[in-house]
Amino acid sequence: MINLIGIVGTGAVESTNRKLLQYMKERFSVQATIEICELTDFPFFNKPVSKTAPETINRISEKIIAANGVVISTPEYDHTIPAALASLLEWFAYTTQPLKDKPIMITGASYGTLGTSRAQSHLRQILNAPELSGLLMPGREYLLGGSLQAFNDKGELMNSAKKEELDKYFEDFVRFVVKNQ
Repeated sequence: MINLIGIVGTGAVESTNRKLLQYMKERFSVQATIEICELTDFPFFNKPVSKTAPETINRISEKIIAANGVVISTPEYDHTIPAALASLLEWFAYTTQPLKDKPIMITGASYGTLGTSRAQSHLRQILNAPELSGLLMPGREYLLGGSLQAFNDKGELMNSAKKEELDKYFEDFVRFVVKNQ
């Protein structure tokens, strides 16, 4: 079994990206443990002269370093990732660099029909920066559009095609993680 860190890409109280990660945690519990981390405890990046990260950044960095991989589930705000997620990645790049050579799976849920295609594309560019250097599976993305209607009262995805797509992507990601250990 592999250990993953799931990062909810927004600090919003009500988030379908959180629901997606919670769904994944339950659905894939036989293949992986997924610890879900929230963005609400992190200060905005301020480029400290000391290059020292706050303790909250150090704690999540240590979890990422110890994990086999990371799943980032991001919404799309104005065609990009939320500022809180960008800030966390800036802290990582400037200080602890826990994502270097770490397998990363990107997912995203949005209210609109396009899913998070632009945000995911932008996130891939960011994660390819030399100071981050995450390992991303080429040609893979999971876009969940219409996310307000996507989950039932139990937090389960209702669309069988989207379930199947996520199952396949996660299966491929597990193989990718094992191959890159």
